[in-house]
Amino acid sequence: MGGDHAPGEIVAGAVQAHADGVHVLLVGAEGRVKEALDAAGASLDERLEIVDAPDVIAMDDPDPARSVRSKRSSSVALASRLVKEGRADAVFSAGSTGAALAAGVLEVGRIRGVARPGLAVVLPFRERPTVLIDVGANADVRPEHMAGFALLGSVFAEITLGLPSPRIGLLSIGEEPGKGSELAREAFGLVGGAVPRFVGNVEGRDIPTDGVDVVVTDGFTGNVVLKTLEGFGRFLMNELLEVFSATEEAKAAAEVLMPGLLQLAGTLSPDSYGGAHLLGVKGVCIIGHGSSNAEAVRNALRIASSTVEAGLVGAVVDRLSRAKEGPS
Repeated sequence: MGGDHAPGEIVAGAVQAHADGVHVLLVGAEGRVKEALDAAGASLDERLEIVDAPDVIAMDDPDPARSVRSKRSSSVALASRLVKEGRADAVFSAGSTGAALAAGVLEVGRIRGVARPGLAVVLPFRERPTVLIDVGANADVRPEHMAGFALLGSVFAEITLGLPSPRIGLLSIGEEPGKGSELAREAFGLVGGAVPRFVGNVEGRDIPTDGVDVVVTDGFTGNVVLKTLEGFGRFLMNELLEVFSATEEAKAAAEVLMPGLLQLAGTLSPDSYGGAHLLGVKGVCIIGHGSSNAEAVRNALRIASSTVEAGLVGAVVDRLSRAKEGPS
């Protein structure tokens, strides 16, 4: 029930994921969900079910954590509780980010040894994808939390990107260990001790390159970086379209280049990765954009399914048990 286009686009994307072989539980107000199913030309079966959730937490709710506690029958709280109870393996929400984060921690629960779960997103650069963590779960953190994000991001990159030894970088304003804020300077040694392959500080310009696999930062900075990348991607594509329509010669060139540009735009679109993964909780939790369309929902559900099959949560638990120092 959450998101700018809910429940229509959410249900439409779920129907597409169901056609791809994903078993989907649609958690929301039953009557409205059924209407959206009819609009999508779909019907219920043993792998496409409705779980009635009459309450809704608004996108602009001023205290989403309190609402998760009080509105136990809201779609995001109930969907997350299904994971805790073992009735579902993963949860996706395009609603209030704060409510989805709170439900992930309060309903699904933190993994033992994780002080702060972190939001990780895969940036789908053409040369090699890069994981960015944290992108908004924790605006204010301590250095030891950054070490925890590094460990979570390392395991996530191993499982989702198939990297046996991902390279971890700490986002700062210079490569030297002494550069950056007090937080970055204090986190430097802790991050290096938390992961097998720490490459040191990286700068913003290094994120799209092949020099690092996981970039670690605090949630405030990470969210600004993510939104800036998304906004610049849209700006660049719009500017290119303007250039290609300016003259007859440019239009002729566009006929040749446009297929490649459209493919690039699709690759860089947030819809391609569906959402951010809440790492450090006892289940697969993906939080999508509030503007998620059917394509984004479909991709998020497919990625959630494959992440469950890959055993991400078990891998995090195993790594924490073997670590000399946990994130806490």
